[in-house]
Amino acid sequence: MTAQFLIQSALPLVKEVGAFIRSEVKNFDRSVIDLKSQNQLVSYVDLTAEKRLVEGLKAISPQAGFVTEEATTERNRHTDIVWIVDPLDGTTNFVHGLPVFSVSVGLMLHGKLAGGIVYEINLDECFYAWEGGKAYCNDKEIKVSHAGSLEDSLLATGFPYYDFEQMDQYLQLLKTLMKGSRGLRRMGSAAVDLAYVACGRFDAFFEYSLAAWDVAAGAFIVQAAGGTVTDFSGGDNYLWGKEIVASQPRVSEEFLGEVKKHFKG
Repeated sequence: MTAQFLIQSALPLVKEVGAFIRSEVKNFDRSVIDLKSQNQLVSYVDLTAEKRLVEGLKAISPQAGFVTEEATTERNRHTDIVWIVDPLDGTTNFVHGLPVFSVSVGLMLHGKLAGGIVYEINLDECFYAWEGGKAYCNDKEIKVSHAGSLEDSLLATGFPYYDFEQMDQYLQLLKTLMKGSRGLRRMGSAAVDLAYVACGRFDAFFEYSLAAWDVAAGAFIVQAAGGTVTDFSGGDNYLWGKEIVASQPRVSEEFLGEVKKHFKG
């Protein structure tokens, strides 16, 4: 099975699950949420969405392994085909009625990222890409922006919400970036942040303490759209290393340089 076949086969499923999530917004009751750990929420919506995704993806590729946020199926990333699934990226936004959340489905083939889908539910925008192809949003090709410098860039990040060990470095970097860019935004869904880098709305994004399901799909789409993705040291351990920097090439060196100054390992 090719990456193109798998991603194209998964697109209707992701949109269908997104429609289910959207249908639950109006009548959602905050009293039914559970706390997995500090500030990490989960609800029946996350669990139901993940089960539907896993069931549908198994139908497309019965031999596939899975890495999923809610662990509704056995985690296994040591097969030729692996789906990396976040059924509802931005659960806190969803719970509080803030309209920024998404479904994120990444694809690995033979141990390498080979495709991704990020469906931003509220705007009905589906971002996707596969190995050897271009990046798209709702069937239109997308590319990263062309800002020439950091001071001309709009940046995105995610606030730490349970891992505060690097808080001082993070806040100092925010101070530097606030003074040296057009502004900072915090959307609350890393998958959306990455999709927005891919289509040029953001020029760069960074965050730490992220899991593979937060970034797999979006990172691949950024690269397919002409962007760069690294960890904080400039290496390639952004999928499992819990830190990511994504940007368009013209500001990547400058932006990564600022990150390196504050997060020295």
